[in-house]
Amino acid sequence: MTTKLGDLPGRAIITASWIGTALFAVTAAADRAGVESLEPVATFTALALFAAGFVIWIVAFVMAVARSTEAEITVPGLFFLQGTAPRPVQVQLLGSLAVAIVVAGATASAAPFGVMQPVFPLALAGLWGARHGAFGPRKARPGRRRGTDSAGDAA
Repeated sequence: MTTKLGDLPGRAIITASWIGTALFAVTAAADRAGVESLEPVATFTALALFAAGFVIWIVAFVMAVARSTEAEITVPGLFFLQGTAPRPVQVQLLGSLAVAIVVAGATASAAPFGVMQPVFPLALAGLWGARHGAFGPRKARPGRRRGTDSAGDAA
């Protein structure tokens, strides 16, 4: 059974991840191939995608913290979508991340700033997880009650 991209939740996030990765791949590969006029473009693209990824990562983290009062948020579930996303979503977002890592490694000698670009697809996976991820309910911690500090006193 195939799932169309349009049928997946958070399809704009998935599309943005692939667009960013494709843009990075094209500019970094051209720079690596010796098209010197694209060196500044490749550098700008990698740095801009890294900066955008950093901001998106912060947004995803804040959203996850807000959800953590009710849901058991885990790092693998949030950023690597382990057990929290349908398989097609996980394949798309982590596929984009894998491509970005391969391109960054293959072009690092010509476009060294490109090694920071994979933050972009990773952050978008985190944003998808924070918005759409299916996390279980928050588990009670032994010896701790809500509304108390670590010593057990009412907060």
